[in-house]
Amino acid sequence: MKHLCTILFCVAANSLFAQGSLNIDSLFNWQDSTIIPSTAHNNRYNEIWGYAKNGKEYAIIGSSKGTHIFDVTVPAESEQVVFIEGKVTGSTVVHRDFHDFDDCLYMVSDEGNASLQIADLRFLPDSAPLVYDSGELFPRSHNIFIDSSSARMYVCGGPLLFAVFSLADPTSPTLLLNCPLDVPFWGPIGYVHDTYVRGDTAYLNAGTNGLFVVDFHDINNPVMIGSMDVYPQSGYNHSGWLMADKPYYALADETFGKDVKIVDVSDMADLHVVDTITSGVDENSIPHNLIYRGDQLFISYYFDGLYMFDCSDPTHPQLAGFYDTSTEPHVNGLYRGCWGVYPLLPSGHILASDMQTGLWVFGSNLVAGVNEPSKDATKDLTVYPNPVENVLHLGKNYTNIRYRISDMAGREVMHGKSIGTIDVSELGTGIYVITVLADDATLQSRFFKR
Repeated sequence: MKHLCTILFCVAANSLFAQGSLNIDSLFNWQDSTIIPSTAHNNRYNEIWGYAKNGKEYAIIGSSKGTHIFDVTVPAESEQVVFIEGKVTGSTVVHRDFHDFDDCLYMVSDEGNASLQIADLRFLPDSAPLVYDSGELFPRSHNIFIDSSSARMYVCGGPLLFAVFSLADPTSPTLLLNCPLDVPFWGPIGYVHDTYVRGDTAYLNAGTNGLFVVDFHDINNPVMIGSMDVYPQSGYNHSGWLMADKPYYALADETFGKDVKIVDVSDMADLHVVDTITSGVDENSIPHNLIYRGDQLFISYYFDGLYMFDCSDPTHPQLAGFYDTSTEPHVNGLYRGCWGVYPLLPSGHILASDMQTGLWVFGSNLVAGVNEPSKDATKDLTVYPNPVENVLHLGKNYTNIRYRISDMAGREVMHGKSIGTIDVSELGTGIYVITVLADDATLQSRFFKR
């Protein structure tokens, strides 16, 4: 399965490129030697995330101190604009994790008496005030994932093992499901290290227990629709990501010497590995986190750095580029180097975090940018109640307006005319965008249907 030509090319490339790079250029790097490293893995830094708004782009990186937000719109002029101190800080902190939703940033940690922190990102670059900071729902979590289509946050690891929260009110999450306690079939799944969720379908990376796929559409009756507990080169099933438009899931086993697997998920009754890929740098190379952007797969490798694979043919990925962020020599059993990657900024710039060398911003002529929707194209519309169950009211009365309601994938689900109220009782639970044409203006808002 593994492509020998890819491995040989990668090794050759490492010897030919003095800077340890191919088709990926460093545009910015930030390190802060005053930050205390963890005693467990000597890492000052951990997870990376990105956020874009109003033509600005931001990098979000965790450290043993807390969360650092950088304006990276012009990479060479990048600067830290906000720092949010963690509830737990210092040498005991190894992990933080992030996800954004509805202009809020959600932050968790997996050490000590930590908390869920939520920051309001609407005021960037000036500030990002905390609007929630509590360990009441859960004191620790290893990873989180937010499915925007249903406004749900999936919490992995920590004392809950795996739980689902509603973000109908983004600043006040509420528990919907504690899976080990509430789901009868949960036994074989157990602890979930990380997850990827799309449209209420969750791909669960459950460590040594394997990969499980659960449909949470009916939150009161989740259904396991697929599983894969035996597969080539299995190890500790750590993380994964689903392609946007093709039925393939990349998963990384956080085990020394194990390849990344490409899994065909077109038939949930027959999940199977169609190929494996590796950096090929060392016999003990170990992948950590990975994300698809279109036909490109980005992987952060401990020790080896950032790797990019062309997945135009998803069943046979080919090496497209790399950049070695780490100065650490390979030592089996140690965890050092590139922790995470975020390649989803509109510009196409790639963010990465290295446990010892900090924040990186990369560019590549192989990664196309996309235009961020202009906020000037519409004016804000006030709707209430929000969340809504049956009748949605517009913020003021209009005469003979036309409206269109779309789901978060952009698909139109309703349209018509109104004078100020709209019956949305037939819509399914989820987040929708309403666009109104009134008084020679286009107005738009989002609402959550219970």
